[in-house]
Amino acid sequence: MECEARTVRGGDLKTERDTGQLVILEGVTMNDSAASRPLLVYDGECGFCSRAVQFVVKRDRRRTLLFAARDGASGRAVRERHPELVSVESMLWVDSAHGRERVLLRSDAALTTLVYLGGAWSLLGRAGLAVPRLVRDPVYGAIARVRKRIFGRVDPSCLVVAPEDRSRFLA
Repeated sequence: MECEARTVRGGDLKTERDTGQLVILEGVTMNDSAASRPLLVYDGECGFCSRAVQFVVKRDRRRTLLFAARDGASGRAVRERHPELVSVESMLWVDSAHGRERVLLRSDAALTTLVYLGGAWSLLGRAGLAVPRLVRDPVYGAIARVRKRIFGRVDPSCLVVAPEDRSRFLA
């Protein structure tokens, strides 16, 4: 993999009965200091995913969103707490409500990230969430299947993070 340096600024398992797809996981009690902050788990070797993270960091005005590569220690910890995620190829949005961890997958994770960003992005995310998951997730899946072919693979260490954002990227 070639490294192109970029600076970035700025439990109950529930399934949808008609598709059998994993949708939301709830259940693990979160008790560390990061528990109150949302976490976006992404594929650190995916060029598209890396660009998406850069997009989000640049537009995150609240600067509370945390990031973790799926194969890093924090990403693995999320999957270990939810064994049903081990084989899931998806961006994950992890947050907590009332001390309980919630994990969103696929289009829910992507669109919730847009809602989190606020402004026009929030409107776009809410409009997307209004579309039935039966329509959204196949589109997400189609993009996910070709993302590495189109955007290539990147070395996770190539992501150069601005000093003020380093603490938001978990190991």
